[in-house]
Amino acid sequence: MKWITRERARVDRIACPWLIARFIDTAPEFLFVPAADVMAGARREGAIPFDVPGVELGHHGDRCSFDAFLDTYKLTDPALVALAEIVRGADTDARHLTPESPGLYALATGFQQTARDDFDNMARQFPAYDALYAYCRQRATR
Repeated sequence: MKWITRERARVDRIACPWLIARFIDTAPEFLFVPAADVMAGARREGAIPFDVPGVELGHHGDRCSFDAFLDTYKLTDPALVALAEIVRGADTDARHLTPESPGLYALATGFQQTARDDFDNMARQFPAYDALYAYCRQRATR
């Protein structure tokens, strides 16, 4: 499937592609475009828009797009639920939500600033999300 979102990804727009690639779509294609072009690009490309206002896979209330993916795709793995809380804190103004959230925000900001483009950013950050997921799995088994 094709998935489309805003360019210059940081937290949610990297966490969601990680979630898609690891748990939803075995061969995803990601498109990163200017914010104003997401919906037209989605129609033109037959892509699923995410992390933009007014879409199912976006922010709703105090929950971020990662939460919307868990809800929509009925992903109930306790480690993903714990990871969602970390992502939510890093992606919203609720940085205090988890002890890990400020660190994830800092890392995501640094990766965003040093990556060549959004695809390089994903390649660099996916191992961090793999590690956070493993950390959450280990915590969930206690």
